[in-house]
Amino acid sequence: MLLKNLGFAVLAFGLTVVTPVFANTTVKGEKIHFKAADGVTVYADEYLAKVGKSAPLVILFHQAGSNARGEYGTIIPRLTALGLSVLAVDQRSGGSYFGAQNRTVEALGHSTKYCAAYPDMEAALAFAIKDGFTGPRFAWGSSYSAALVLKLGGDHKAELSAVLSFSPGSGGAMGACNANHYLDSVAVPVLALSPRSEMGGRKAQFARLKERGYQTFVAEHGVHGSSMLVETRTHADTSATWDTVIGFLELHGAEYK
Repeated sequence: MLLKNLGFAVLAFGLTVVTPVFANTTVKGEKIHFKAADGVTVYADEYLAKVGKSAPLVILFHQAGSNARGEYGTIIPRLTALGLSVLAVDQRSGGSYFGAQNRTVEALGHSTKYCAAYPDMEAALAFAIKDGFTGPRFAWGSSYSAALVLKLGGDHKAELSAVLSFSPGSGGAMGACNANHYLDSVAVPVLALSPRSEMGGRKAQFARLKERGYQTFVAEHGVHGSSMLVETRTHADTSATWDTVIGFLELHGAEYK
């Protein structure tokens, strides 16, 4: 994959070499930070696969009011066990859901509206490329960020292998970054997932994705966002959802080692 002509910029990035075990995880990561194009410092954690930066990379973005460590604390170990590297990002729109703090929001002093978080997501992708991740790259979004990964998959199709969109945000609060605005412009493979309980308002959205040849999945007993993969949140078996996610990653370039 060619890594030139990115069309976006990271102003700076920093890496603190430590190996803490974060909330709810059983794997070790490194605290990192980098700057978005507008100068906001974005905080994240990097989990490196044993084979190094040639491994497939999943970039995780959280839902509204949330943070990466809390929302993905039980998901990250499953991904790293497959041999994937992970970059788990705290966007500037978030909070303390799932028992952890959003460090980007803390440093900024307030949470922003959803659309304002898009530069953080672009910066995370740019950081991954600048930091030497040469394997397939997957952008994974939850709720509001599930809408924004569809935009990312249109704006940066040369830098992404695919996107995973869990409960793509399309309510009135999404404003100008409603997921439905990006259904025709996303230009990489898509897996869109929704719990059955949300499909009443998502039928047209999923029908349009299917028309364009993208993959959709309905979790019969799922819950909102990426939490549909966490049995302590769904109180139901999540194996079918996990099988779909793993199959999609594998289909689009994730070779597990």
